[in-house]
Amino acid sequence: MEQTTTDNGKTIAIIAYITLIGWIIALVMHNNNKTALGAYHIRQMLGIMLLGLALSLLGSLLDIYILSVILNIGVLVLWILGLIAAIQGEKKPVPLLGEQFQQWFAGIG
Repeated sequence: MEQTTTDNGKTIAIIAYITLIGWIIALVMHNNNKTALGAYHIRQMLGIMLLGLALSLLGSLLDIYILSVILNIGVLVLWILGLIAAIQGEKKPVPLLGEQFQQWFAGIG
């Protein structure tokens, strides 16, 4: 029984990283079967999405193309690192803001 819960948490964690729609699906799945791993990665991905949105808005306001590209590459790297941790079934925070994402979004999960 424990193996099934772990697998479900891992599945939810991975789905959370597949666009906004995947994140919503993962959140709904998580509400039906709460796991620590699923909640962790749902919070990580929410933080990555909001960071990407904020940096995109900042890049648009500043109208500096190279800065926007660099910031978007940084968000892509965070997304890849988060996805790798989810695939490996680890609760590993993304660099720089991962721990803050867990604190800021503690109400989720």
